[in-house]
Amino acid sequence: MITDQVTGHYQPQPKVTLAPPRAWMAVVVLSVSLLMIGLDNTILNVTLPTLQRDLSATSAQLQWIVDAYLLVFAGLLLTAGNLGDRWGRRRVLQAGLVVFGLGSALASLSDTPTQLIVSRGLMGVGAAMIMPSTLSIITNIFTGPRRAKAIAIWTAVAGLGIALGPVTGGWLLERFWWGSIFLVNVPIAALTMAAGAVLVPESRDPAAGPPDPIGVILSITGLLSLVYGVIEAPSRGWTDPVTLTAFAAAVLILGAFGWWELRTPHPMLQIRLFRNRRFSVASTAIALAFFALFGALFFLTQYLQLVLGYSALGAGARTVPVAAGLIVGAGISAPLTARAGTKLAVTLGMVLAAAGLGVLTQVTATSGYPPVLTALILAGTGIGIAMAPATDSVMGSLPLAKASVGSAMNDTARLIGGAFGVAVLGTVISQVYTDHVTGPTASLSAPAAGEARDSLQAALQVAAQVGDPAAASLVAAARAAFTDAVNAAAFVGTAVALAAAAVALTLLPGRPAGWSGEDAQP
Repeated sequence: MITDQVTGHYQPQPKVTLAPPRAWMAVVVLSVSLLMIGLDNTILNVTLPTLQRDLSATSAQLQWIVDAYLLVFAGLLLTAGNLGDRWGRRRVLQAGLVVFGLGSALASLSDTPTQLIVSRGLMGVGAAMIMPSTLSIITNIFTGPRRAKAIAIWTAVAGLGIALGPVTGGWLLERFWWGSIFLVNVPIAALTMAAGAVLVPESRDPAAGPPDPIGVILSITGLLSLVYGVIEAPSRGWTDPVTLTAFAAAVLILGAFGWWELRTPHPMLQIRLFRNRRFSVASTAIALAFFALFGALFFLTQYLQLVLGYSALGAGARTVPVAAGLIVGAGISAPLTARAGTKLAVTLGMVLAAAGLGVLTQVTATSGYPPVLTALILAGTGIGIAMAPATDSVMGSLPLAKASVGSAMNDTARLIGGAFGVAVLGTVISQVYTDHVTGPTASLSAPAAGEARDSLQAALQVAAQVGDPAAASLVAAARAAFTDAVNAAAFVGTAVALAAAAVALTLLPGRPAGWSGEDAQP
């Protein structure tokens, strides 16, 4: 049973159509697909210095090698979800695997930065087709507590891919050439396609109306404008004309999208869904949670490498405990939600995540890895507990026929929240670091001081040039300034996680209307 998209009351739904063994094997196939695209959100970070050297890429080109994937991925999610509901979710999943595999193969063979940027964009197209298909198929395979368990697995795998990206990229880079981080996707995509053709059932909206081309154009251009603004804000500045123009365009275009969807007889997204708090409040909690998670991982990898002195692979390996926390938290979430309800499970999870981020407000340049480990375990477990019931709440607010669009909204909330987390916390890091390192660099020459104030990495390079004893003093001061910046960013992340907890506690319904204790029985 799931809830009506507007009233929130339970509506009867079809029974599970697959025998349990095949249903859980289908979850494995879908999870592998999700893990592959999750890894590509973060796997590239440790490879950037190598790409800069081997492809002679500029800093701007490096940024777009990373961001082309995210920009296209986020921009096409809603459209791809709508396509899955109309055309068939397995069909869109299979097509996405083909596109993603082709993009990966082309990326591994790239000889120039431009070729790699285009290939990464093609991979983003494939990822946008894959991600909403995986969750919507799970929603159509399972009902009741089994669906909650399957969504918990999906949630854990989504976080696992993000957390394992840096360590996987570092491991491949130490043993093979940089193209291996892309080429490894090709056999995985091929095997997943073959298994999916046998194990994954087809489903679609049996009453899909005519396409909504105006809605498609408005959603793509609006989301592209929003994500572009978020990407550009940290480097250009939040008040730069380009940034403000991108955000203004996003507001206008997405506003026009909402206006159109309320008036067209066959909308790609039912805007009235946002009246249902199980949909809108859960989506907000998801966005805030990924703001905190992505933002924390962004500054923690730098802290581990540049302050504590670990290698890229060593730093990546030391972020893996967050993945363990996500898995444990997802495992706890289903029984906890059955007993306490969605509201309390999401609230508890986000309070635990806030406690983990709170630990990071107290780290120093000499406190070592133990407080980071504690923070990662607490934050990962908390987000794992919160995300499964929040995701189930979003998907349970929709009729099964609209599962792909609902999944796309869930995925968009994750990506937009994560992008804002990296942008906002990255800006906090940059501003606080510059403010705190200005005094200690006053004795340097103007060019050297300007370079050292730009980033901790630059300050370490300047220190290597000036020699002792000034070098040791500069390194210590720069690392202390960056640690102060980490404390400040962690404070913001903690506040955002607590805001997510407050939103869930005050606005998220405890259980769907019409729910009874019998619904918790397997």
